[in-house]
Amino acid sequence: MGDGMKTQLVAAIHLQEVELEEKPADKQQGSSNNAADETFTVEDAVETIGFGRFHVLLFVIMGSSNIVEAMEIMLLAVVSPEIRCEWRLDDWQVALVSTMVFVGFMVCGVLAGYTADRYGRWKVVFGGFVWSAYFSLLTSFAPSYGWFIFLRSMVGCGVAGVSQGFVLKTEFIPAKYRAFLLPLASIFWMMGSMLIIILGMLVVPTLGWRWMIRLSVTPSVLLIFLFKFIPESARYNVSAGNIQAAVDTLQKIAKMNRVSLPPGRLVEPAVSERGSWRILLSSSFRRTSLLLWYSWFVASFGYYGSVLSSSELLEKNLLCVTDADREHQIKHRHEDGLCYCISFAPSDYYTLLISCLGEVALIPLNICLLNVVGRKMSMTVLQLLAAMLFMMLNICTTMFGFTVLLFLLRSLVSMNFNVVYIYTAEVYPTAARSLGMGFCTSFSRIGGMIAPFIAQVLMSQSVIRALSPFAVACVVCALGNFLLPIETRGRALLVRNTSLQSS
Repeated sequence: MGDGMKTQLVAAIHLQEVELEEKPADKQQGSSNNAADETFTVEDAVETIGFGRFHVLLFVIMGSSNIVEAMEIMLLAVVSPEIRCEWRLDDWQVALVSTMVFVGFMVCGVLAGYTADRYGRWKVVFGGFVWSAYFSLLTSFAPSYGWFIFLRSMVGCGVAGVSQGFVLKTEFIPAKYRAFLLPLASIFWMMGSMLIIILGMLVVPTLGWRWMIRLSVTPSVLLIFLFKFIPESARYNVSAGNIQAAVDTLQKIAKMNRVSLPPGRLVEPAVSERGSWRILLSSSFRRTSLLLWYSWFVASFGYYGSVLSSSELLEKNLLCVTDADREHQIKHRHEDGLCYCISFAPSDYYTLLISCLGEVALIPLNICLLNVVGRKMSMTVLQLLAAMLFMMLNICTTMFGFTVLLFLLRSLVSMNFNVVYIYTAEVYPTAARSLGMGFCTSFSRIGGMIAPFIAQVLMSQSVIRALSPFAVACVVCALGNFLLPIETRGRALLVRNTSLQSS
């Protein structure tokens, strides 16, 4: 073999070795390119992170916001007899106090939702805490009835911001856990309701209602400092185009839960139209929005109707009981026509406390309904049962029987409010979720505005006529729930407005 042929053979062998070495390198480079091309969404990240230590912290801190909201709303039921006595108020003036709180909530509810969709959920909720605590404290120094109702309406504005915390909490919870965790938030609402009743029982007889309000501000002040541990919603950040902020938030949550984010990079287009009412009335959501607005109206109308009716029946001794004690035999109006001045007896506080327990007693049933029959059917069943209980309050029974009926009624109306909250947070896209919640809460406050005039004014004239509007509204709402076009059970949270079909 000549030297030329040897040289060519060696060159060919060397070329083949080089090709064999380059092929694995090329293959490795291709796989790295594929890894770089992998992407994930916030929904993927939330589901991958799952439930862990961060969600426990989120549940405790954001759930505690329900304590603040419940204390501010339930305070009216406890303080009504005291301000009636101090300023010699008529029935309509006492009812106007509750109405003005809900006026503030209604006006600021839409504004809070719009601001949360445009500028972030965290800012609105934090601002709501500070605002409601400040004006609630000022309420305790109100020199007159006029100042009292004005300051309570300002408190209602703050509570409207605090209520956006439900959206912030929902956007961090994986889909399969929402039906279990969100109903448990009613435990915190019950704690707030019971805390204000206990404060009333311990503080009002000795120090007066003004010191009760001052002490009730304490949880709000504590939460203001704890709220720094809750981040801004990652879903909001991506909708606003702040991808890096969303990634940083998700990485911190994954680190707390001791898991990793999905491989690749977070890719989700920014939503240009955020916080627009047009989304709520688009072809995809028009019927849902209209029906939800009425559902929220009835949810609030029924809930505060049950709370204020029970307070009024106990205060004025209007309930028909066969074993009434001496305290409950006092007539609700003096013969000279002047407004009465009768404070709650210890037994009345006990009855209110027991009824508050009803808000959490049936949580297992609530969770079961949500997971088995879905959100729409749950609202229908709960509304029909609530209508029955409202009418049963007019039945003559023992004091124990009245307490049981009130316990069950509070359970049903509270469960219905939970389901309506969950359904609303799940059905709207991220671009309009807070605004949708804001509109809904504003319509609910219309129900809260009307409820006092029926429960506290009409009740004095006729118990059956006062209870009937609540029952009728619940029945009509139950029928309307069948027309809701979307079932959200097990569905991922939407990012933007898309065409939806009935499920």
